[in-house]
Amino acid sequence: MIKFSKSFLIKLLVLLTIVGVYLFVPPVNKTINQMVFYLGMLDLEALKKYILSFGVWAPIISFTLMILQSIAAPLPAFMITFSNAALFGWWKGAILSWVSSMAGAALCFYIAKLLGRNTAEKLTSKFALDSIDDFFKKYGKHTILIARLLPFISFDVVSYAAGLTSMSFISFFIATGIGQLPATIIYSYVGGMLVGGAKMMVFGLLTLFALSVLIFVVKKVWTERQKSK
Repeated sequence: MIKFSKSFLIKLLVLLTIVGVYLFVPPVNKTINQMVFYLGMLDLEALKKYILSFGVWAPIISFTLMILQSIAAPLPAFMITFSNAALFGWWKGAILSWVSSMAGAALCFYIAKLLGRNTAEKLTSKFALDSIDDFFKKYGKHTILIARLLPFISFDVVSYAAGLTSMSFISFFIATGIGQLPATIIYSYVGGMLVGGAKMMVFGLLTLFALSVLIFVVKKVWTERQKSK
């Protein structure tokens, strides 16, 4: 007979409660679906207006949006980071983005840890998890730091993958915090100054940077795998 620890059961109950509220409470379901819609638009101005429409609740909505993008891994976090910086100022926006992304990463980690690989694959994709598995085999905790250098690559897939490894939550949480803090500060500072055409220029530079780092990492992994053969 399989025995579960008390902490495991509590965490599982919390996750199931969240899912139940989403499925069976219509106002919550409608609001969350609307949030996902705005995130999926990839329209920074529309996202900012949506967050502002909640008035004093705007920071809470932004926090919730970051949690949602964490769970729905293909959605980009940088959109929320830029919005936070533009709406609340770069340093307040950075704090909000960092804290909420840490909460999202922790949630992804425990979803995978408690509910297993099948659930993680449904929330991301089998291909994405298999790809990250190779990075974990080669770089371990450094995978998390490397992933933070790729702003247009979903870091949340890494959080799910980490939950499927033997890595402890403390190790994951510390590496996550350290890895994403510099990027959050930089993107928040830049996002707070972006206007008009400058946005397109920065998006282009970030894309180029992401592709350069990705090519470097893939090439290194490929070379090491060839050597191991």
